[in-house]
Amino acid sequence: MTDTAAGVTLNRCVVYRRTGGADVLELVERPLRLPGPGEVRVRLERAGVNPTDWKSRRGQADGSPVDPPQVPGHDGAGVVDAVGEGVEVAWLGVRVWVWEAAHGRPEGTTQTAAIVPLRRIALLPDAASADAGASLGVPFITAHRCLTVAEHGPRRLGPGTLEHRTVLVAGGAGAVGNAAIQLARWSDATVIATVSGPHKAQLAVAAGADHVIDYTRRDVAAEVRRIVPHGVDAVVEVAAARNAAVDAAVLALDASVAVYADDGGQEITLPIRASMVTNARWQFVLLYTAPEEAKKHAVEDIGAALLDGAIGVGEEHGLPLHHFPLEQARQAHEAVEGGAVGKVLIVPA
Repeated sequence: MTDTAAGVTLNRCVVYRRTGGADVLELVERPLRLPGPGEVRVRLERAGVNPTDWKSRRGQADGSPVDPPQVPGHDGAGVVDAVGEGVEVAWLGVRVWVWEAAHGRPEGTTQTAAIVPLRRIALLPDAASADAGASLGVPFITAHRCLTVAEHGPRRLGPGTLEHRTVLVAGGAGAVGNAAIQLARWSDATVIATVSGPHKAQLAVAAGADHVIDYTRRDVAAEVRRIVPHGVDAVVEVAAARNAAVDAAVLALDASVAVYADDGGQEITLPIRASMVTNARWQFVLLYTAPEEAKKHAVEDIGAALLDGAIGVGEEHGLPLHHFPLEQARQAHEAVEGGAVGKVLIVPA
């Protein structure tokens, strides 16, 4: 084990010991731990907050004990400052982005230094900001999976892989929607996004959408068929219970609908005949149980997109940023739970 943080002994962490609202989050100090075999320690500059964080924090019922206490947060960005047995010392001092840190583990990213399995970090290029790195994991890996589940592929993304295909992104101003637009455009797809207002339309355009439809004012199915008469090849769907009939009405032959959100626990009714006629695939997507190979490919492709300068965050990329200090983790969770438009990030240092 090699450690470059000599003299630093305390780690500031946000934890919860029981499920419930954001008020269960508390800031504590713990001894700074060393990574075990196959692990690294990342000194975090940013931690991303996603809907899965507050949903896990709420659990099935308020007040259920959480033992050991949970540090929330799957995503982050920082610098490796210690490596465990079996990890190359060349990782020391390397900028990385972290993904899926808290899945099945009490060690999330809402802290100043996190112990992370080596397989859950990836190189963060010098040209990419810590804000960008902490915004990648859940949204971009989910979006990658949604764009690669069609019957005829592709299984990887990159320039040309979605050429001559049309992708419909429902909720183009959301974090996953934004990621899907950016990745689809990088892969040369034609992108149609739906939004609920003029400001969100501007964000979808900034992300790279070719066409934007305000579903509160326009007939989405009619507009999509006007833009692409033969139908869309893929749908990235955030609200399947509400949009299933529209999706089925705009599908091309062998198209896929990737559903990545549960839409408030509602049940979905699928138009069977319309889906049969097009041989449609309805694919449900959850990052944490997705195939490991698919996630590995996603991380590699996202890294390539970063190196190409094809993806980013901030208003100029259609993803406004909202920063909170570690002491305001509660407010950060509340912002995401309240539907903040853009990306919520915690600044641990």
